[in-house]
Amino acid sequence: MYAFDFEKPTTVADAVAALADDEAQPLSGGQTLIPTLKQRLAMPSKLVSLTGIPEMQGVCKNDAGEVCIGGATPHAVVAAEAAAHYPALAALASNIGDPAVRNRGTIGGSVANNDPAACYPSAVLASGATVVTNNREIAADDYFDGLFMTALEEGEIITEVRFPVPQAANYQKFVQPASRFALVGVFVAKFADGVRVAVTGASNDGVFRWTEAEEALSANFSPDAINGLTVDAGDMIGDLHGTPEYRAHLVGVMTKRAVAAAS
Repeated sequence: MYAFDFEKPTTVADAVAALADDEAQPLSGGQTLIPTLKQRLAMPSKLVSLTGIPEMQGVCKNDAGEVCIGGATPHAVVAAEAAAHYPALAALASNIGDPAVRNRGTIGGSVANNDPAACYPSAVLASGATVVTNNREIAADDYFDGLFMTALEEGEIITEVRFPVPQAANYQKFVQPASRFALVGVFVAKFADGVRVAVTGASNDGVFRWTEAEEALSANFSPDAINGLTVDAGDMIGDLHGTPEYRAHLVGVMTKRAVAAAS
């Protein structure tokens, strides 16, 4: 490691002020940032911890019936406190990484980082969630912008994520056993006005909605509804863990499993 300043503000306003320094970087759970610092791939002169801000902690339900999760809420807390309100989201959180990751990593850090194989982005996109920052509210469909890319601007932090609760939902993850990331993960959410399907871990462009499956499942919410549908293997990731064709196949398999479990 190397020398840097460390601040732990207790309000969002103080955190935003600390991050006004061009060399400052926000620190939430640190599950990506700390290894990056150790490898000297990033060398900010100041880290601003977001974990001491009470208004960015916890799970609640608002007057609109949405499940609201503070940006600095650890995965383990989401798994425990969201279970009564949004079981599929809680189940997703309970299977992220290992116990150490679940007790340190946060939903805001994961959504801000937008790792192409992370679990939360699929839940945010499939749920049609709203990402709330210190400046504005961003619809899920407008938030994700490719690998590790989002609509966040410099100095903007995620204070909360608001999830509409679907009639039925489920997340299925084909786990890469070493990292516990998703080789392919599919979140399916059925609402009164239709079905949303979001896929993580598979595409070169990061998390995406599988619109063809959404149309088929909106007409008939059963695993058989997507028989014959496939995603383009040319858009899928190919690496030592799986070929593009393999990932394309898994998208269909995981989607069917998610629909069956949600039904």
